[in-house]
Amino acid sequence: MHGRSCSLLCVIAGYNRAEMASAFPEHRAAGTAPLLFPDRAAAGLLLGERLAGAHFATCPHYPERTVVAALPRGGVAVGREVAACLHVPLEVLVTRKIGHPEEPELGLGAIAEGGDPVFDEEMLDRTGLRPPDLAWVVASERAELERRVLVYRGGRPPPDFAGRCVIVVDDGLATGVTARAALRAVHASGTGRTTLAVPVASSQAVEALEAETDEVVTLVTPRRFRSVGEWYAEFGQLTDADVLTLLAAS
Repeated sequence: MHGRSCSLLCVIAGYNRAEMASAFPEHRAAGTAPLLFPDRAAAGLLLGERLAGAHFATCPHYPERTVVAALPRGGVAVGREVAACLHVPLEVLVTRKIGHPEEPELGLGAIAEGGDPVFDEEMLDRTGLRPPDLAWVVASERAELERRVLVYRGGRPPPDFAGRCVIVVDDGLATGVTARAALRAVHASGTGRTTLAVPVASSQAVEALEAETDEVVTLVTPRRFRSVGEWYAEFGQLTDADVLTLLAAS
């Protein structure tokens, strides 16, 4: 898929560049109803084009010392296209959400490979839980994280981010706690510079994460944010096999 243009993919999906541009904040502010991203790949190509226009100036060693670190699973579909647009390597940075013991879908924190658990203090206060109450959840998620690392990397060593410009990519930000865990793990490796890049994010998440990275790049930051998935026409769950296919084709 290297060499495909954003224009070509959007035409294939039934969108043209002008229509896709209506998803950008300036068009929403003018009252234009935004279109959805057709899928993660289309969003990744648009995000890659946005980064390509700015990244030469922000990273002195682009592209030789630049790498995309995508968060599985959905972030890999976005990250693959970003890496192709920028002509830089694609790596995975495995993360896991730390959910409520009784309601796993309610995220209270996250953990990234090579990093410590990161908790959403506001959510902990709302639920009345503290980190020690979640020790067994953290242990379970760490075991799943290690399983995925083995599947995705096949025993290869983790990527070396030391001194590199690392672009952390996901398919969107809701609370931002998973991205925070990823960024802290990357910083702990001695990275030279980090950029957090996502197609869509809540304004609260962007504001909270600006202190964790050198820059946050988004295509859409809705004033009324409900979920990441509502901004995609197709937002199916990816499998481990899907991730491996994307990595093999990068």
